Amino acid sequence: MSVQEHKSYAPASVGCFVLTVSDSRTEETDTSGRAIRELLTAAGHAVTGHALVRDEPDHVTAVVRMQLANAATQVIVTTGGTGITSRDGTFEAIDRLLEKRLTGFGELFRMLSFEQIGAAAMMSRALAGTAKGKAIFVLPGSPDAVRLAMTKLILPELGHIVQQVAR
Repeated sequence: MSVQEHKSYAPASVGCFVLTVSDSRTEETDTSGRAIRELLTAAGHAVTGHALVRDEPDHVTAVVRMQLANAATQVIVTTGGTGITSRDGTFEAIDRLLEKRLTGFGELFRMLSFEQIGAAAMMSRALAGTAKGKAIFVLPGSPDAVRLAMTKLILPELGHIVQQVAR
């Protein structure tokens, strides 16, 4: 079956939860989380909820586990905490939950990011994978990085990914 045939079975709208991980952002200043929600909604997807938590891996894991148990949520998108500072723990918090990793996502994101910001792209630990029959995307906290990942990688394949994970 071709990719186009696979995509023909993909849902047009999926339920997505958005999690912002930040020690400094508030609901008012969470431009990245807001951008993700707006892009999902504009593409016809449902936002099942959103949250903002400090960059504490146990807090991140707890919120994600709650959404893994939420039947309305098929996809979890996080933003923030993917760098290499001592406070960046989102990668570890999510990586320990994944059953399968979509290694190509991080590779493609860094390639596209390199075209925009140069060698600094190597410091992003963007990640994607699956857990409990759901897709999880871990994005940097930068609004530009969020828009890049959403428009070039996630939105074009979101329904297809959900359809494949559910098989």
